[in-house]
Amino acid sequence: MEALTFESSQASRRIYYYGAGTMIEQSGEKSLGYWSAVAIGVGGMVGGGIFAVLGLAVQLAKGGTPVAFAIAGLVALVTAYSYAKLSVAYPSQGGTVEFLNQAFGVGLTAGGLNVLLWMSYVIMLSLYAYAFGSYGAMFFPTASQLIWKHVLISAIIILLTGLNLFNAKVVGELEEWVVGFKITILILFIAAGLRSVNLQSMQPSSWAQPFQLIAGGMIIFVAYEGFELIANTAGEMRNPNKTIPKAYFSAVGFVIVLYVLISAVTLGNLPIKLIVVAQDYALAAAAKPFLGSFGYTLITIAALLSTASAINATLYGASRVSYIIAKEGELPVVLERKVWHQPLEGLFITSGLTLLVANFFDLSSISTMGSAGFLLIFAAVNYANYKLYKQTRSHRIISLAGMLVNLIALGILIWQRANEAPKEVWVLIIMLGLSFTIEAVYRQVTGRGIKLHSTSE
Repeated sequence: MEALTFESSQASRRIYYYGAGTMIEQSGEKSLGYWSAVAIGVGGMVGGGIFAVLGLAVQLAKGGTPVAFAIAGLVALVTAYSYAKLSVAYPSQGGTVEFLNQAFGVGLTAGGLNVLLWMSYVIMLSLYAYAFGSYGAMFFPTASQLIWKHVLISAIIILLTGLNLFNAKVVGELEEWVVGFKITILILFIAAGLRSVNLQSMQPSSWAQPFQLIAGGMIIFVAYEGFELIANTAGEMRNPNKTIPKAYFSAVGFVIVLYVLISAVTLGNLPIKLIVVAQDYALAAAAKPFLGSFGYTLITIAALLSTASAINATLYGASRVSYIIAKEGELPVVLERKVWHQPLEGLFITSGLTLLVANFFDLSSISTMGSAGFLLIFAAVNYANYKLYKQTRSHRIISLAGMLVNLIALGILIWQRANEAPKEVWVLIIMLGLSFTIEAVYRQVTGRGIKLHSTSE
């Protein structure tokens, strides 16, 4: 999910779209304040992820699911330090792409990591589409739900790809209210469910083993990755030295609390075995005991709107990410070409890959690939800040700790999945290998150098 720009007919105005649905109209002057930045970060994290991975988290962490979400949140919080420092020093719409290029320069490392970033967005799109299909299928007879799930997965990707061919401004204007709606519904879910929570279901005796608990937190780490969106808005913020760090930590902190409470309410109102059975639509199933059929339907509708919103914003963003990376010289120049003032080649390739991943991989595999990809990228961003500490005026020890935390978390995730689902690890290895192979082969064949742009661009 990336910060996105749409140039309006007036040269002095831009429309900014952010992953998971936040849209802010800006004038040419810097006009983003603290609360706007926090809203962008929260909107980026609370997209379709929580609707998709809650059941999977319970399956892995059991009664310790709130702890698993807290652990994953702490990893995000440590990484937010490096993002805050880099965002102040290198304000750019390129965000993560810019940070990696500044730290690693012209070489295979930055190119491979940026290709991995694009592929990770494809995985995120697949996760949202999978969740959309799973929740939408619940409106159909049980016997045909599997078929309808795949029909809906494909339909929403194709539909939103088509919408992105037209006026992005019209599509984006539908996003803002979706963010407010889904946050309101989630807070309602927490407020209503806390009154009937059974704390016995979260006793330490019900937790998974420590290693499994941490692994559970890491496999659902994708639910936090959206905080990076704040980086893409740094150039538009007033008083960025103070606003940006506060916004990062406030957004991540709020979402940690939100996710911990959501998972606690879910565990406290529905037995673990029933949550696992309803893994793909766990949040809706958990609402039924205390909100009835109305609550079940309300959460399902919220999930459909939220995941569709996240698909729309991320699809728009991922195609732009491929454009930015191609412009930097790290992907084929065809992805840099625009048709109707839009990078349609990147859009079609992104959509095609999403159709394949969402329809042919299960939720666990998709989540593992997404989480692992972003853990590796965030480790690299922490290293970037460690390397550029003089320019960013950072404490190196914090960035080093962030890098190590992300790498340890990645190692635990890989180790656990190697024991539980070895095929997922091979898929991950192939994804990582492809990222660097594509970059290496492309540069070898074309001889095209990577262009490191100035931070002012």
